[in-house]
Amino acid sequence: MAVAHKSKIEFEIGLDENKIPETIHWSATDGGVTKDSSKATLISVWDSKEKETLYLPLWTKKMPVDEMKVFFHQTLVQMADTFERATNDEKMSATMRDFCEYFAEKLELEDKTKKN
Repeated sequence: MAVAHKSKIEFEIGLDENKIPETIHWSATDGGVTKDSSKATLISVWDSKEKETLYLPLWTKKMPVDEMKVFFHQTLVQMADTFERATNDEKMSATMRDFCEYFAEKLELEDKTKKN
């Protein structure tokens, strides 16, 4: 199958003298995003040759702990949704969502994942 279209997602990380992230900017050509600022990103890439995940968590010094907790909660919820779409495993996806509710409860987060 021939590639019909290419899309680019880029991250630019500004580091201090100790190579700690000061700034994170990202762009997505198809999303109309150009150098938007972010305080954190979690990037996972599947290495099919080694059968392992390459993981790159980055956050700036300006990322507050309370926002990091919400960021992780929302990421876990999105992972449950993605897992269900990718595998059609409704039972495990529900189990993952149960954990997300537990996670939010223990961190005393408002549930911002419920749809109106």
